[in-house]
Amino acid sequence: MNFVKPTKAIIPVAGYGTRRLPVAKSVEKCMMPLLNRPIVDYIVEDCIKAGITDIYFVITNGAPQLKSYYATSPVLEEYLSKKGAFEQLEAIKPPQNVNFHYVQQEQPNGEYGTTVPIWSCRDIVEPDENVVIIMGDQTLYREDGGSDVADMIASVMSEQTNAGMVAVPVPDDQVQYYGIIAKDDSGHFSHIVEKPSLDVAPSNLNNASIYLVPGSFWQYVQKDMDTPHSHEYYITDVLNEFVADNHTIKVFEAKGKYLDCGNLEGWVEANNYMLEHKLDNK
Repeated sequence: MNFVKPTKAIIPVAGYGTRRLPVAKSVEKCMMPLLNRPIVDYIVEDCIKAGITDIYFVITNGAPQLKSYYATSPVLEEYLSKKGAFEQLEAIKPPQNVNFHYVQQEQPNGEYGTTVPIWSCRDIVEPDENVVIIMGDQTLYREDGGSDVADMIASVMSEQTNAGMVAVPVPDDQVQYYGIIAKDDSGHFSHIVEKPSLDVAPSNLNNASIYLVPGSFWQYVQKDMDTPHSHEYYITDVLNEFVADNHTIKVFEAKGKYLDCGNLEGWVEANNYMLEHKLDNK
């Protein structure tokens, strides 16, 4: 297999952040602060460390705060420069050597769920390339400065599998709150068991919603979107179909601290962790 190293990442940040209302009425959910930076910026940093050069945000309502954050701010830059606040000046500059794109999420028939933003990016993915997908309300933080996205990619390359996903070990008493990964005899992804009790859980590995998939994956995304659902369109259903068709997904166990910021409790816990460890407090 001739593996093509990915240069594109898709980060879904669409939606209204209903779990974080009322603050999400005026603050985009991906822009909620994790210390002095928005959550999404840690995801972007991880992607850049992994060699990603094009990042596609899937958005709703224009995402003005997100766009502003990754744009230059000449007036503020001039102000900080005159003050001699050069460390702050560097901190507010957009990342170099990466292009940001904004894709409006499509919902032609009112579909919703994690498959929908991926499907909205079907026209930007070539059949012969690999693409990283990361949901935009959580991240992995590495105190060693490493990148779990980069390590996942390297793991897939070394094993010559078709795709990869990141798993996070969770304590036994928390297994019941997550989608838990089941692996086959080769250690590859088999399926996900949603919120199992400990006695039936196939592992203690939580799906971190970080994936590496080939361009051919979108034919399975399209098939799922073409199938009427009585529930949300879950990307895990697409993964199951992909594996059922004899593709393999390498399960990579994360080295970083998993920070789930999608709900109030997880967001507070993530900020406390970062503050207590005095990490990245820019």
